Amino acid sequence: MKKVTVYTSTTCPYCQMAKEYLQEREIPYDEKNVQTDKEARSELMAMGYTGVPVICVDDQEVVGFDKNKLDELLNK
Repeated sequence: MKKVTVYTSTTCPYCQMAKEYLQEREIPYDEKNVQTDKEARSELMAMGYTGVPVICVDDQEVVGFDKNKLDELLNK
C-alpha cells in the first residue's frame, strides 16, 4: 500500500477535487490542512512549496491536482 499525504487548505477547490478523487478510488490518505495546522504549513514550506494541493505518494510529490500523474503513481 502506498503512503499518500495531501496538503490542503479549507477553501481550495482543487484540494477538494483531489480528496474526492482519492475517496472514489478508495485510496486511504492523510490530510494536512496548512490553514489550520501550523506544523503542516511548516512541512510544506520546508519542501519548497507555498501553494496547495501538494500530494505526496510515497517519495513522489505532485503539485496541484494532476489526475494523470496521480494515476501513474498510484497504479505502480
